[in-house]
Amino acid sequence: MFSLLAAEEVAKAFMDIQWGMAGAGIGAGIAAIAAAIGIGRIASSATESVARQPEAAGDIRGVTIITAAFIEGVCLFAVVVCMLINFALGGAVPK
Repeated sequence: MFSLLAAEEVAKAFMDIQWGMAGAGIGAGIAAIAAAIGIGRIASSATESVARQPEAAGDIRGVTIITAAFIEGVCLFAVVVCMLINFALGGAVPK
């Protein structure tokens, strides 16, 4: 009876780890998709703004690049955190 209870506890702990690893992977995917959508919206708005005011193209381009860089930084941070969670839960560690 003792070994059956221990096996059930091990199985439950293993399932918790699997759910955590799945959550980390889903979180990384959501972060990447959200960043792509955000940068796409920035590019769309910048293109529309340049079409309306061609003389402000230089300023709009600079602000667009800076904003896209900030979004990429946040996305990279989110993906790294999700990878660290995955590695902390016993996922595959790159060699």
